[in-house]
Amino acid sequence: MMPPKFTLRRFFENLLGKRAMAYLLHLRPTEWPIMTAHFFLGTLLAKGWPAFTTGAKGSFAAWAIFVVLMNGGTLALNSAFDQDEGDIGYLKAPPKPPKYLAHFGFALLAASLGWSMVFIRVKPGGHYFFEIVMTCVLLSILYSVPPIRLKARAGWDLLINCVGFGFFTPMAGWVFTGRGLEPVLMSLCIGFGLLFAALYPLTQIYQVEEDTQRGDQTLVIRFGVGQSLTYAIIATLSAHLWFAQACMKVHANPLYLLISLAAWLGILIPWRLRWKNISAPQAETGMYRGLGAWAITDISVLILLWPK
Repeated sequence: MMPPKFTLRRFFENLLGKRAMAYLLHLRPTEWPIMTAHFFLGTLLAKGWPAFTTGAKGSFAAWAIFVVLMNGGTLALNSAFDQDEGDIGYLKAPPKPPKYLAHFGFALLAASLGWSMVFIRVKPGGHYFFEIVMTCVLLSILYSVPPIRLKARAGWDLLINCVGFGFFTPMAGWVFTGRGLEPVLMSLCIGFGLLFAALYPLTQIYQVEEDTQRGDQTLVIRFGVGQSLTYAIIATLSAHLWFAQACMKVHANPLYLLISLAAWLGILIPWRLRWKNISAPQAETGMYRGLGAWAITDISVLILLWPK
């Protein structure tokens, strides 16, 4: 049952109908602002504001393909096969996955592939954009769909998320503008891939009980909460070393990254020290604090690597 505090959700449910609203919610639109910021980070670092002032139509199309269709389809597919009953990432009190949610997810992924093919003809770097979308669609299917279902296998679940969200999202935002795969971009994307490796355990800790009941061997279940948090701290440090390398390639001062690093370690170190006393709701709150630290990193990198 929907909690009474979800006023906005109730409004749209009355507007769209309960069935349509269930499909929409399983696209997890509350994640879209996060994906949008991470995607357009690459765009701004590639071209600055002209990417929007002179190429607004292309920017909107690329965003819709990558964030709404590809990412939304990925999450719908994930919900369809997980059949979660408790809170999941970016969706509290989720409605029961509707009957055709998997079909809906596949349709969105197919639409993202078809539309991204247009970029091959109309954009100088369009083939890169299509190849990234195609790779992410394949990873989405391997991640969620049985019998492979890599999200249920510790290590593979982490790798796919690091590659899909951390590495490819800013790269997709960059290449659709026409700029190629430059060294500074590669250092930046490797850094974000590692940073997502720090965030990913936080998305699983509060779901350990439900994942265990389903039989999924996630990273946190396999290695334990304490070791997973230690790993997150190491990944955070490694990510910031790659960001520092990107800064030095454009002669920016990497010391300003200490603000971002402090934001992450200020969450992870106390959590690692007290993890045995952290409840599932507190762990969920910690995950959203991690997203706040991610935003600080995005802003820090944007300031340091803004195109001259």
